[in-house]
Amino acid sequence: MMLRRRLPGSPLLFLFVTVFVDMIGYGIVIPLLPFYAREYAQGASLVGLLGSLYAAMQFVGGPFLGGLSDRYGRRPVLIFCLLGVSLAYLLLGLGQTLAVLIMAVILAGGSSGTLATAQAYIADSTSPEERARGLGLIGAAFGLGLMAGPALGGFLSTHSLHAPAFAASALALSNATFGYLALPESHQPDLRKQISLLRLNPISQLRRVFKMVNVRTLLLVIFLLNLSFTGLISNFPLFSNVRFGWTATDNAFFFAFIGTIAVVTQGGLIGYLQPRLGEVRLLFGGLLLMALDLTLMALVPSGWMLYPIVGLLALGTGLAIPNLTGIISNRTPAQTQGRLMGGIQAILSLAMILGPALAGLYFDYIGVSAPYLIGGVLAALALLAATKALMPGPRERDVRRA
Repeated sequence: MMLRRRLPGSPLLFLFVTVFVDMIGYGIVIPLLPFYAREYAQGASLVGLLGSLYAAMQFVGGPFLGGLSDRYGRRPVLIFCLLGVSLAYLLLGLGQTLAVLIMAVILAGGSSGTLATAQAYIADSTSPEERARGLGLIGAAFGLGLMAGPALGGFLSTHSLHAPAFAASALALSNATFGYLALPESHQPDLRKQISLLRLNPISQLRRVFKMVNVRTLLLVIFLLNLSFTGLISNFPLFSNVRFGWTATDNAFFFAFIGTIAVVTQGGLIGYLQPRLGEVRLLFGGLLLMALDLTLMALVPSGWMLYPIVGLLALGTGLAIPNLTGIISNRTPAQTQGRLMGGIQAILSLAMILGPALAGLYFDYIGVSAPYLIGGVLAALALLAATKALMPGPRERDVRRA
């Protein structure tokens, strides 16, 4: 039997590097996906449909992979995801037809259980008091990868539009090798559940997580929050190109700027602010920023103004998502964290199925700014739902006073 050599160090450091390198690959490709699609058809609708297809595969694969990590451990699932993503990016680089592009998107979406499994790993490895900070560390790795990825993709795209995909494939493959050699298992055998694989479908997972009464409204917040901006990720390169004439390279460096804000927020600010203000206040502040800045994006008259506005939007997202996920995780038993994160991944994927397609349709048939105005309304609804779930009612206030 071949022994696996373990490298010394903190598991959280290993996980940080795993998510960081994975998101570099993602950040390289996603800002360029609209330009890949434009080789075969014009209009925002095809880009939106490709984003929805990616999310549909996430909707199927995320809960299944999250449940598998509860049964077999986090480490093998992470490695499997990275290998699948590497193959998907390779197909994207080699593809010369729309059919190959669709196959690459399907494989990338179906293998994208990395974030949900990494979040479950954090839940295994941290105390309830430190969970939001640990999830913020994953968010920082996420943002740092998105910061470095678009910059690298923008540089590589000056040589060839397909060169970034090959680079992303190589990074994902090297990351899978790193995880095989270095990442220890976090989910102990005595906590694993022998759940039937047939029950790991997204519908069953959604039904089970929505039976958790104490987090049901917060799961609705997750859906509304992600529906407010998921379509904008795929739509933004088209928006900036039509409104301000931005190129693929302009968009790549802009995504790098957004990643920088995410790193500062989730890697530093959350750790400083969370003990002082608490998860609930940071969540409310983040949701309020998102609602305001999505609306302002629709009204911005000059391209340079997108930097401060979207910078504040990234700040709001960085405050809201880790704290919301931490609140939900702290209300859930340890042995079902993988299934919970898989269920959350299904909710995110459902939002991503609807978001890109709707954003593309709004863009083509209502107006260039319509996806951003509607996104602001949805973020405001998420804020109202979070207030209902987390603010004490009259009866609870009376009990606290007593």
